[in-house]
Amino acid sequence: MEPMGRRTVLKLVAGSVAGGMAMALLPKAMAAAIRSGGAVAGADAVAQDTVLTIAFDRKLHSSLLVKGGAITPYQPSESLLLANGALDDFALTDHREEAIRDPRHGAGRQVIVTGRSSGHVEKQVAVTFFDSLPGFAVLQTRYRNSGTAPLKVAGWRNAAHELADAPGGFWSFSGTTHTDRRDWVQPMGADFDQRNKLSMDSSDYGGGTPVANIWRRDVGIAVGHVEPVVRPLDLPVKKTAKGAHIAVELLQESTLAPGETLITERTLLAVHTGDHYAPLQQYKTYMQAEGLVAPQAPASAFAPIWCAWGYGRDFTIKQILDTLPKARDLGFEWVVMDDGWQTNEGDWRIDKRKFPRGDADMRAFTAEVRRQGMRPRLWVAPLAADPGSDVLHDHTDMLLLDEGGAFQTVTWWNALTQCPAYQPTIDFYVALVKKIIGDWGFEGIKFDGQHLNSVAPCYNPAHKHAHPSDSVEGLATFWKAIYDAIHEANPQAVVELCPCGTAFDFHNLPATDQYPASDPTSSWQVRSKGKSMKALMGSRSSYAGDHVELSDRGDDFASSVGIGAVVSTKFTWPKDTEHPSEPLPPGGLVLNPQREALWRKWVTLYKQHMLPKGEYRGELYDIGFDRPEAHAIAKDGAMYYTFYADTFSGAVSLRGLAPGRYRVHDLFNEVDLGEVDADAAKLRVAFKHFVLLQATPVGARA
Repeated sequence: MEPMGRRTVLKLVAGSVAGGMAMALLPKAMAAAIRSGGAVAGADAVAQDTVLTIAFDRKLHSSLLVKGGAITPYQPSESLLLANGALDDFALTDHREEAIRDPRHGAGRQVIVTGRSSGHVEKQVAVTFFDSLPGFAVLQTRYRNSGTAPLKVAGWRNAAHELADAPGGFWSFSGTTHTDRRDWVQPMGADFDQRNKLSMDSSDYGGGTPVANIWRRDVGIAVGHVEPVVRPLDLPVKKTAKGAHIAVELLQESTLAPGETLITERTLLAVHTGDHYAPLQQYKTYMQAEGLVAPQAPASAFAPIWCAWGYGRDFTIKQILDTLPKARDLGFEWVVMDDGWQTNEGDWRIDKRKFPRGDADMRAFTAEVRRQGMRPRLWVAPLAADPGSDVLHDHTDMLLLDEGGAFQTVTWWNALTQCPAYQPTIDFYVALVKKIIGDWGFEGIKFDGQHLNSVAPCYNPAHKHAHPSDSVEGLATFWKAIYDAIHEANPQAVVELCPCGTAFDFHNLPATDQYPASDPTSSWQVRSKGKSMKALMGSRSSYAGDHVELSDRGDDFASSVGIGAVVSTKFTWPKDTEHPSEPLPPGGLVLNPQREALWRKWVTLYKQHMLPKGEYRGELYDIGFDRPEAHAIAKDGAMYYTFYADTFSGAVSLRGLAPGRYRVHDLFNEVDLGEVDADAAKLRVAFKHFVLLQATPVGARA
């Protein structure tokens, strides 16, 4: 654990529990009612809204209640971590409640509880509720060394709670990155234990959306942080002997001098029913008010995508151009020129073996794509410099270095990481994207690479960082500079960010028009990532299912279309390449007649209904506990439902219908399934892998 840096100490000294909110005291009668603890058993103080109550006992342990019913016992939820254990018992000395009005989040209430430990440490926990976010609390804790000797601190813990076991067990969501690219949404087995670090998990994997979640059939708890910049916290989730435990932690050594105060980050604690979708939506709403808003994606961000990656890095221009008529005929509108157009990662110069005339040939390529009625997009992996590249030789100052002066590596490409918070690095890539869009004529860029999600702290002395974490926090600023440069060159250009297999870092969202499933290892990942990103991005941005060839059986378009994801493929035609960059799947990637018929059918269905432009109703079904797995989308007065299972025969519930009767149609098999009434919307179906249903009000045009 690295020592607490100067920036963190300054932040702690300057911070405030109330976060700068203007406050007005509640009437004395209400304050007295709060002090009495109300009807909460064992409570010496409570903080609450219409959904969630956080009750504190005399040791400042807390219990969670949902609409009056306890879901956790009293537990040491906020603790100061010391070298020899946790300091978590504090004798309650004071508490008060104040009405607040925040310029970003509106009206709410804040309860501040204060206590003192036997070791001369004062503790204060501020719990803030906003009227617009029921069941969602923001916590910030401060610890003051009131003794006469320095105190060695190992870190802190907030929002630590354990839900008791219940029939059916637990599911979890983690928004943090793991190098092994595991599922974001998982059942919690007996040995489930994830540290869920928001710092780097390896040299080129790290970051993520700072929310973790555990839930049972009846209730769930979500935790995370709500700082507007990246913070290297941990969100540990663990199956225990009696239930499931979750928390927010910072493991960072420091020394708290006499009279000095440590203030934690602002952390969230939310309770909910259903799966992780609702708390992610609340997190998105909160962060939008903090200024992290997804851009309005151009209409073309919803167009079907054909990518030339099926031909690998050794593709030829002839292979791509010969495939375009077939891709266009099937309904694909984007053409992505993938890895292999460049001399190396770092210099990003045109490979003259493929483009002998350099810039002129690249312009000719984009012109030909447009002549065939399609849109050109180019693949780039910024912030990576290959050994042997000129930029690595001439601009070693751009490299990100660790505390010992060592390079940070990017695997697969065997490259070195450049620092996104160093102005020459930013200038280099701003110039590159302006050339790609403004000169070569591409209409979009696919930024690809696991290293693009987060970076390590930078200690390169040439950068003169105020603090090593400048690189970590500066990545989002780097992306915004790139995004702005691209849209200055072409306001309708599409910026796709594909951090291979990592959990998308929410702080990069304002610079992203399209996020793909990012190298999914299964159809489950396409769907579960999709549900997560729909909550975080809303209807303003585009989620793509990535190459369908990466899905189950290599042809599962249903897992994209049914959740409202953009369809994408990397098929080859009329034959596979002789030099693939990756092993070909059984049967290759070639578009044989059977695949062609299936691809055509799915693209037609996708474009006919355009479900990405509908309202994804993620609150209607629990992706963990509802069987068969179900997803629902409302669009143009109809409801669309897709159910997934290996095989299924039985009744399914069509939730979310407005009052009235509905005609149900099986879209893929083109079969009418009769009518249902919204009051008892049960329908018997039998299917293998999926069924895609459209429910249209009786009397309305289908």
